[in-house]
Amino acid sequence: MKKGIFLDRDGVINEVLSHRVKFVNKPQEFYLLDGVAEAIRQLNEAGLPVFVVTNQGGIGLGFMKEAALHKVHEKMKKDLSKEGAVIDDIAYCPHKPKAGCACRKPEAQMIIDLAEKHDISRRDSIMVGDREPDIEAGKKAGCKTVFIGDETENPGADIVFRDLLSAVPWLLEN
Repeated sequence: MKKGIFLDRDGVINEVLSHRVKFVNKPQEFYLLDGVAEAIRQLNEAGLPVFVVTNQGGIGLGFMKEAALHKVHEKMKKDLSKEGAVIDDIAYCPHKPKAGCACRKPEAQMIIDLAEKHDISRRDSIMVGDREPDIEAGKKAGCKTVFIGDETENPGADIVFRDLLSAVPWLLEN
């Protein structure tokens, strides 16, 4: 079994709640954050599988259809591939917030399912997120956790970095 890197999408990979976009419901609302493609490419070059685990409650709430989400993810993969970066697999929870499902973060089912599917050791893996539910899900799955944001807001992650690119050396070491 190998180590994997699990990434939240909104706020870690792409802009959200920015001057350009509030929520990402269409491909044209998807903007990679600075340094993300380089960070993922470095993880790829080190032989680490990279996965996306994302809550997409907008589907359950009727703000977007699953087909639109797939188009957003195709744009994400295309934008990343332009810079030599690859996402190995994506898991998403389409359920409404407070639906009580096992897949919506802070629950760990998306991480567990991807780990089983790709023969990943959760104990050796790392979950990277920008919100408390991401960190909780990583801990429940038995992963190390990285919080992206301001260290004064750290919801109990193992370590904090301002962005994904600055986290790469630590992700490679641990």
